Amino acid sequence: MYSIRYLISFLFVCSVAPAQSRLDSLYSVWEDQNSPDSIRAIALTDFIYEGPFATRPDSAIILAKRLYEFAKNTDYKNGTVDAMNLSGYLFFRMGNYPKALSSYEKGLSIAEKIGYKKGTADISLRTGYIYHDNEDAISALKHYEKSLKIYEELDDLEGIGSVYNELGSIYLNKEDYEKALNYYSRSIAINDELDYEMGNSAMYINIGGLYLAKEDFVKSLDYYRKGLAIEEKKKDKLGIASALAGIGNVYIEQGNNAEALDFLQRSLQLSEEINDTQGSTATLLSISDLYLDEENYTKAIAYCKKSLVQAESVGDLGGQEDSCACLYEAYRALGNVHKALDFHEQMISLADSVQTEETAIKLQQMEFSKQVLADSLVQIEKDMEVQMKHRAEVQRKDKNRNLAIGAGLFFLLLAIGFFSRWRYVKKSRAIIEKEKDRSEQLLLNILPAEIAEELKEKGEAEARDFDLVSILFTDFKGFTEKSATLSASELIGEINHCFKAFDFICEKYGVEKIKTIGDAYMAAGGLPVPSDNSVQNTILAGLEMQTYMTQRIAEKELGDGFTFQMRLGIHTGPVVAGIVGIKKFQYDIWGDTVNTAARMESSGAVGKVNISQETYELVSEDPKFTFEHRGKIQAKGKGEITMWFVEKADMHVSKI
Repeated sequence: MYSIRYLISFLFVCSVAPAQSRLDSLYSVWEDQNSPDSIRAIALTDFIYEGPFATRPDSAIILAKRLYEFAKNTDYKNGTVDAMNLSGYLFFRMGNYPKALSSYEKGLSIAEKIGYKKGTADISLRTGYIYHDNEDAISALKHYEKSLKIYEELDDLEGIGSVYNELGSIYLNKEDYEKALNYYSRSIAINDELDYEMGNSAMYINIGGLYLAKEDFVKSLDYYRKGLAIEEKKKDKLGIASALAGIGNVYIEQGNNAEALDFLQRSLQLSEEINDTQGSTATLLSISDLYLDEENYTKAIAYCKKSLVQAESVGDLGGQEDSCACLYEAYRALGNVHKALDFHEQMISLADSVQTEETAIKLQQMEFSKQVLADSLVQIEKDMEVQMKHRAEVQRKDKNRNLAIGAGLFFLLLAIGFFSRWRYVKKSRAIIEKEKDRSEQLLLNILPAEIAEELKEKGEAEARDFDLVSILFTDFKGFTEKSATLSASELIGEINHCFKAFDFICEKYGVEKIKTIGDAYMAAGGLPVPSDNSVQNTILAGLEMQTYMTQRIAEKELGDGFTFQMRLGIHTGPVVAGIVGIKKFQYDIWGDTVNTAARMESSGAVGKVNISQETYELVSEDPKFTFEHRGKIQAKGKGEITMWFVEKADMHVSKI
């Protein structure tokens, strides 16, 4: 392990000469133990931003952690907020949204507790970036509005300009180009007032994207190049990569593939250097689309596969869907039907996930609509009260019978009108409640009940560690061979039939379905609520799934049709579980336990439930089961693993 002093010294050596004096000065202040703690913390913060921030994010994260520890140990609370803000922003730029959110939440909690308004505004703004990037405009706007209000209180023009830039991007996504350009221009005007031309690069790049969307390629290139020039002065690799990718996409639209490829490759190289997974995924897809257009399918496949791996690593289902679509098109063009079908099925599955995981945002929108409706009802009641008071006053002052009859008819009609309106509002409320209930049910189909509830209450759900979870994997044998002789609808129909049965079995035993991947099914016992019998129930669910498939095979043999033989494996151990991504929610689990469970399945046998030594030790004394020791079995990437076949005790007796 290198010391923090050595790391900083190394970064100095690597710095360019013009910046050396400034960095030396900051380092001297940081190292001076006689300086006030706050001054030292600010010096290290500035050093990080002006040194490794733009070019060496991994090093910057290490230093940000050191900054947080220093601020915490010296009880410099504003410094702890700034450190968490910096860490979150570094993770955001690298595309690691869960870690970014975690850092922001921690920093925001401290900032609000100590009344650090500037820190609260800065973190709220950057939290909005995450939701904005993932197209959750509702959540993004909440954070932008919160930060803008504080910036205005503090008369922080730079902060206000940053919010204007983000509001411009929201209108750009809505294709309201006039309002988007207005906000970008207001942000640029603030930077001009502050004599801060370097701050305009983001706006120039965004305006370049605006004109690209409008197909005004001349203006688009002009603004992208203006943004690129500033980013190159700042030596900010993320900004440079963004501008280069934009220019490359303009050239694609103009049909200049050679120039486009040059700029996209340069962008990709920078994104990979700074671990910007989201940026590199998008650029890989642009390059693969370019090769598809040129009918260079081999290269298109290579880049599509890279983008798929990148998208999977950050839980970007939209990126995965686009990558699978690219691979489907390429393999279909090459005549590779098997692989084309495989990626087509993945594409369909991901498209369904993308659609259903918008439910959380729709729930927020429904809640908003419900509140608007409630406000309308209150207003109706106020209107009726005013009208009734008016009627009483008229009746007191005017005893003329004809006028009274006229007034009575008037108010009768008015009452009928209000009653009709009230019935309409009541009916609308019932419709909204019905749709809300349906959306809540959809959400429960996507996420565990406890996680869904947390998501609705807080707008987010934290990842959690679980010490003992049993992971179940299934896979159909001969799926690829079947796909060569059957239509996609027949294949998917049979898989869907089996998976529906598995869903019921999981529900019966309290096992949480995690996801399906092609013809594989994944579930977990012991989360999100741990239980003492989760291991036993997971095994029982696995045995019942195999029983179901055995019966299904027998049914098909007696009649027409087909089904699959199936392997099933279970392993137990610790995992981390939480929601993947922000734009498109998916509850998922991570850890070596998951990988080992997959090996239990692949190393198993048709019709059997294969379990690991760890799982066996937890249920070996349970009279409900009998076990067959398989010894040590070679598992891919894991070496030799001790495995057991498990059966129900009553099944074992019946065989004897």
